[in-house]
Amino acid sequence: MNNFNSCAFMLRSLFSRKKTTAPYRYGIALGGGGARGFAHLGVLKALQEAGIKPDILSGVSAGAIVGAFIAGGFSPDEVFEIMKENRLGNFTSIQLPRDGLLNFDKLQHTITRFITAKNIEDLPIPFYIAASNLNDGIIEYFDKGELGKIVQASASIPILFSPVKINGKKYVDGGIFDNVPIAPLRGKCETIIAINISPMQKADKLNNLIDIATRTFHLSVESTSVHKKEECDIYIEPPELYNYPILDASKAEKMFRIGYEYTKTMDALLPE
Repeated sequence: MNNFNSCAFMLRSLFSRKKTTAPYRYGIALGGGGARGFAHLGVLKALQEAGIKPDILSGVSAGAIVGAFIAGGFSPDEVFEIMKENRLGNFTSIQLPRDGLLNFDKLQHTITRFITAKNIEDLPIPFYIAASNLNDGIIEYFDKGELGKIVQASASIPILFSPVKINGKKYVDGGIFDNVPIAPLRGKCETIIAINISPMQKADKLNNLIDIATRTFHLSVESTSVHKKEECDIYIEPPELYNYPILDASKAEKMFRIGYEYTKTMDALLPE
């Protein structure tokens, strides 16, 4: 038995010994991180090869986009091909900056075009989407409602993208309050796996408005993630992802490989 299979066997044996009354075995929380969402797909593929598939999901921002497809029945490889062909530039258009520099409506249209389920509750795998309610100043975890619209809201970084109106309220990126949405999975799973694709490091260059806006957002969401390791059973955070800007999808294959190879080692999966 090779090292990967041996570790996977030990991991599955460890989980099989857990005695709970939770309705789901594996719950996976997919964090936000813009174009780094490609790494989610690499992580999910490696988990799948270890025999770990999500029975319930939660996601925010990039994690909401990936999670919508996975919950809709797509494999990580299938989602990668869809996302690679529909990169960020294809989802956005410049607009007069009344409430955002860019319009993100094309993302909603893409979700609707590929995923059969129109509402979250109709997805084959239960799914929670985190979005920030600007009016009330709170995080909300949607498990019902219009899938495309709520995913767009969850991924709309303030200032860069316009808020999305849902039930008379304006919503933006859920990462403001919760960038690794473990909360909706608590009490529902035997094992919670959290994937953080936004490791924090120093920034040497901030050259323009977009750089400053994304860095400011990154700093704000990082403060919501510092204690996440204590709230889940497995925490996966590939540190190399920091080298990839959150709005640049040109290195999609590399980010996928980073997520895959980091998880494949299984070091990230073994509890301390």
